[in-house]
Amino acid sequence: MAAGLEWVNSWLQPVLWGWPVLCLILLAGLLFTFRLKFFQVTHCGLWMKKTMGSLLCRKKAAGDGCNISPFQALTTALAGSIGTGNIVGVATALTLGGPGAIFWMWVSAVLGMMTIFAETVLGLKYRQKDKQGRWLGGAMYYLQHGLGSKGLAVIFAGACVLASFGMGNMAQSNSIGSSLQNTFGVPPLLTGGIVAVVLALVLMGGIQRIAKVTEKIVPAMSICYLLAGLIILGVFWRNIPAAFVQIFASAFDLRGVLGGVGGYGMLTAMRTGISRGIFTNEAGLGSSVMAHAAAETKEPVEQGMWGIFQVFIDTIVVCTITALCILCTNAMGSGLDGAALSAAAFRSVFGKFGQGLIAVSITFFAFATMLGWSYYGECALRYLCGLSRFLSRHGKGAVSLYRLAFAAVTLLGCQLELRLVWDICDTLNGCMAIPNLIAVFFLSGEVVRETQSYLKRKQMESFGTSRKQT
Repeated sequence: MAAGLEWVNSWLQPVLWGWPVLCLILLAGLLFTFRLKFFQVTHCGLWMKKTMGSLLCRKKAAGDGCNISPFQALTTALAGSIGTGNIVGVATALTLGGPGAIFWMWVSAVLGMMTIFAETVLGLKYRQKDKQGRWLGGAMYYLQHGLGSKGLAVIFAGACVLASFGMGNMAQSNSIGSSLQNTFGVPPLLTGGIVAVVLALVLMGGIQRIAKVTEKIVPAMSICYLLAGLIILGVFWRNIPAAFVQIFASAFDLRGVLGGVGGYGMLTAMRTGISRGIFTNEAGLGSSVMAHAAAETKEPVEQGMWGIFQVFIDTIVVCTITALCILCTNAMGSGLDGAALSAAAFRSVFGKFGQGLIAVSITFFAFATMLGWSYYGECALRYLCGLSRFLSRHGKGAVSLYRLAFAAVTLLGCQLELRLVWDICDTLNGCMAIPNLIAVFFLSGEVVRETQSYLKRKQMESFGTSRKQT
């Protein structure tokens, strides 16, 4: 059976997660970048003020008891995106695509800011409240009610539920188990058991408990990791300019293009950087929309700005720090890959403690990803249950069963070889991305109108305030 599944997936994967889909994701970012006049750049001050600026204010928006605050929605979305891809994925991108892959990762992030902005705006516009007063949203809702395609909505939701067990759980728990075993000698079965119990305790509290956990561990783990990375860059600061030269020279190796073989290398750098960038920030998949849609806010555009901030932190900041640490310490000369490559960079300054730091970072990053994806899978399951009267009557039991199954799968993930799981996850990503992108393209006019209306209102409010002051 496994052999048959692998054969089917080997045929589907290039179709559903190859160059055409990657180009579609970039094209979506380009579309909104041009139609909204480079919003992510020209209105950088605005979205930074509405996101990072609001965090510095004493008064922070809170949820209403059933839903969560915009900041909690961000940390839940970041929990789903900041994961092993920021450590292992970046190292693998450098190994496969060279330093130039980082440049193309930046390109995918800058364009992805607008893709995730559009997804979030649509997610909040078409979200619905259930009987308990909770906001329910995601790509499946704007696929059904905006685009009018229930079939595509079902495909997206089904793929999301399956992906939550694969990429959202088994792949992450496997990273936790292997990193703790290799660094501290902890048996994977013990790791899986502990993670499964902690995960179940958090999940049974629903989105409110998930949000309370993520708003604490996501900022803490990100700050600790970034501080360690900045210390390394502080030690090797003389190598930073050379690292940037490597990145740009490798990304635009025109001599390589003319030489043929190098041209293939440049294309490899492009594909690796773009795919790893999308993998880490999830722009275009429509997954993080479900976290943002749960926010207690009246402005879809402002929550869309939190989406822009999400990609900025995830890829532009965290991934860049990881890449620069590897390049500046010359760790690539070690011949290592993945987590071992990142650990080599951290060992150059912190010694054995550096390897432990990477193992602990992977553990927290992966666990946060599991929390985020558990909520995505739960949202997709709630949507599917709502399509049937029978399932809707038993929806609460189905959700509880899903939470327990999600926690239990952790035990398998910690111990199994997951190459096939990773390959299938790429296919499931395509099953999510393609319907989501179809809706984003066809509903692009609504995103543009919502954004223009918001900017016009804010301009009028600002004009009225200035007139009162004079």
